[in-house]
Amino acid sequence: MKRLLPLFLLTVLPTFAQSEVDIEQLRKLQTAHLAITNLYVDSVDVKKLTEDAIVGMLEKLDPHSQYSNPEETKKLNEPLEGNFEGIGVEFRMYEDTLVVSRPMPKGPSEKAGIVAGDRIVGVNGITIAGVKMPQDSIMKKLRGPKGTTAQLKVVRTGLADTLYFDVVRAKIPIHTVDAAYMIAPGVGYIMLERFGATSGKEVKEKIAELQAQGMKDLIFDLKLNGGGYLGAAAEVASQFLPKGSLIVYTDGRVMPKQKFTAEGGGLMLDGKVVVLVDEYSASAAEIVSGALQDHDRAVLVGRRTFGKGLVQRPIDLPDGSMIRLTVSHYYTPSGRCIQKPYEKGKKEEYRDDLDQRYKHGELTCIDSIRLDSTKVFQTLKEGRTVYGGGGIMPDIFVPLDTTKYSELYRKISRANLIVNASTKYINNNRKKLASKYEDFDTFNATYSVPEKLLTEIFEKASEKDLKPKDDAEQQATADQLAFTLKALVAYDLWSRNEYLRIINERDDIVNRALEILKEEAPIEPVDK
Repeated sequence: MKRLLPLFLLTVLPTFAQSEVDIEQLRKLQTAHLAITNLYVDSVDVKKLTEDAIVGMLEKLDPHSQYSNPEETKKLNEPLEGNFEGIGVEFRMYEDTLVVSRPMPKGPSEKAGIVAGDRIVGVNGITIAGVKMPQDSIMKKLRGPKGTTAQLKVVRTGLADTLYFDVVRAKIPIHTVDAAYMIAPGVGYIMLERFGATSGKEVKEKIAELQAQGMKDLIFDLKLNGGGYLGAAAEVASQFLPKGSLIVYTDGRVMPKQKFTAEGGGLMLDGKVVVLVDEYSASAAEIVSGALQDHDRAVLVGRRTFGKGLVQRPIDLPDGSMIRLTVSHYYTPSGRCIQKPYEKGKKEEYRDDLDQRYKHGELTCIDSIRLDSTKVFQTLKEGRTVYGGGGIMPDIFVPLDTTKYSELYRKISRANLIVNASTKYINNNRKKLASKYEDFDTFNATYSVPEKLLTEIFEKASEKDLKPKDDAEQQATADQLAFTLKALVAYDLWSRNEYLRIINERDDIVNRALEILKEEAPIEPVDK
């Protein structure tokens, strides 16, 4: 019977699982496909028919098993693989025009002569500005195989003539560390945006750089980190744990139990560590935070993590598409299963979980947190109580501040008025600002957003019938607008590192971490 299995299946199924394959059901599926293709009254798209069948099967499984077509597969892999092929620019969309925030250092665009503030209006003879082209479509035209040429039509402020540049596409590195700086005397701060192929190396390098600047303790920010490669999580965790320490183990119905341990040589084995997490921290971020908590190596601050503890095995299909099939669960060193509960096939309910957390108050009030008293575990060194049942519960809870942004501010932000205003402002004032503020510290200490810029935003908002309820809301909105705009200007003049240096000044979780590092008393964990 096994000889009747297609060769493709024999290569992707574990040998010990082949006996569980029901050949009759495979024949049934194949017969249905052949019948529809050859006998159905109307012509059918065979490719779409096959994809729909695969998607239909996966829909009945867990929330994370999924199918991606060749194009989607490439998009999914690029942010994790550490590079993509393109022209090498960071940009923003101003109205419907691509504006270069900065060409990547030593990248193909910088070498060709593209500068910050340039507006790319055409690629290879195709107009991309003023035509309401979707951003994904613009990206497709800019990206392409290494060695191919993109002829860019560029409008530059101060020049009447249109410029043309031939940019030879190249491999463009994608960095996963968003920020790394000294946030306080002796205290470093690193924000990891995702766990990609280069994350282990990047984190190690940043730790070394900060230690050279006098870092003793570290705030490691995994908020909003949606995860990534398991191997990258193990490499990052190894920077904090002694060689041989268990980081995570996986276990599944068919797949054998597999343990991942610290590889040794970590640079941050001493000193205090505070890990920041929130409801969007998932997968690899939960592996690292759970391991450091279980080994009593770090204090976790923030809110309960997402609860994505299912291991997906990528199964490459012949046409470049891919199935990501769940094969195991992740478990922390103490034995906690990271995955939150779900019902097979009910993906909408699963996706609504964060909304439900908000509605019943878990994100805003510690008394509303539901901890599963049947899933109690102890940390491995100090024997502190930690809870299973889905996600990683931090040691110190910091509620979501729902009053930080006024209703008017949120509406202005959703209308894209803030980004548009900042992009226009920086393009008109880039040279003046760059000459006046040669370093970030001077900028941060002395720069103030012009009142005229705030007035313009409020006028644009009023045109869209977005108005304050009263003077208090007007003032609160103006204050937050000025703060956000200052951070955006810093991003354009320098990088995301400087943007976050400003944003973190008002981040409640970051500020709670700084308070903890100043405290000498032992941390009291969440215990309900």
